[in-house]
Amino acid sequence: MAAMKPRTGDGPLEVTKEGRGIIMRVPLEGGGRLVVELNPNEASELSTALNAVAG
Repeated sequence: MAAMKPRTGDGPLEVTKEGRGIIMRVPLEGGGRLVVELNPNEASELSTALNAVAG
C-alpha cells in the first residue's frame, strides 16, 4: 500500500517540459493540484487565450 500524502494547494504554479509534453501543475483553492499535459501547440493556444483575457 502506498503512503498517503497530504493534498495541499500550497506552492507555486509549476510548468515543466517532460519528454515531448509540457506538464502544468496548478494549485487549487480546496487543496490538491490540477495537472494538465499539453503539447506545444496547445500550450501556445493557451498562452494566446490567457493573454487575451489578462491583457
